[in-house]
Amino acid sequence: MAGEKKYIFNEQTQSYEIDRRSARAALYKTGAVLLAGLACFLLYFFLGTEVWGYDTPKVRVLEHRNRILAEEVALLDSRIQKQDEVLLDLSLRDNLVYRPVFGMAEIPREEREAGLGGDDRYADFLGLDHQEGMTAAALAVDRLLRKAYVQSISFDAVKVFSSRAGDMASCIPSIYPVNPRNVQMTSPFGARFHPIRQTIVFHEGVDLAGPAGQPVYATGDGVVESAEFNFSGYGNVIVIDHGFGYKTRYAHLQEIRVAEGQVVIRGDRIGTLGSSGLSTGPHLHYEVLYRGEHVNPWNFLNPDVSPEEYGKMVRNG
Repeated sequence: MAGEKKYIFNEQTQSYEIDRRSARAALYKTGAVLLAGLACFLLYFFLGTEVWGYDTPKVRVLEHRNRILAEEVALLDSRIQKQDEVLLDLSLRDNLVYRPVFGMAEIPREEREAGLGGDDRYADFLGLDHQEGMTAAALAVDRLLRKAYVQSISFDAVKVFSSRAGDMASCIPSIYPVNPRNVQMTSPFGARFHPIRQTIVFHEGVDLAGPAGQPVYATGDGVVESAEFNFSGYGNVIVIDHGFGYKTRYAHLQEIRVAEGQVVIRGDRIGTLGSSGLSTGPHLHYEVLYRGEHVNPWNFLNPDVSPEEYGKMVRNG
């Protein structure tokens, strides 16, 4: 029976004693079986993983997690692309609609997509599986955050300008620089034959001819940028910076009644109509510039304004 003790006769003591050798033999036998089993397991494990190419349970778990991670990176990349498209649409509307309304310069694409410094920014991904995908996703996120930050700053600036919409309305040059009852337009904006230079040139403003000495008025609120005699042909000329991207120029004046740096209000008298500089007769050469480009002043003038209405807009002081 299992566990039954064995006895042997000890001649020296003339008695029966438990057989200790059989217990040790059983222990050795058990150990040998365990070692043989472990060796077989190791051999099977080696053959299965190294020869036959089977994966261990741990490797299978890691590979499953790896696949999930790759899918999450791909999903993140897809979401980043969609958000980037939304930001692109916002930036286009910002540059083409919102900022021009308030005379603000466009934000260059280079500034919106400025590079990100630091060569070791993504060093944590080195040596990892899907290193390229993870690095690309992290870079895309950083660029998206950069664009969002620039767009946020732009909208903050637009908000400030929009809060000054009332100020803008008074700054835009929107009245005649001289009383329309006393002058007539002799040369419109655009290409024309120059009466003195005898060649086709682009006329950057409008010419309003009338009696010398007629008052000339600021067409919008602003600050006098310059008030001087110009030797290139303008003669006595005044330039007013109205802000919001607008400037006006008043040339061939007989008299200048303002000084550089002076704040003027729409309707303030700034000079008198004359024929100084390169001129064939008394007239006012009037220009409107928007963000550095000449635009047609006629688009800002209301030809239907009555003499009474105009008289209320100007001050002859």
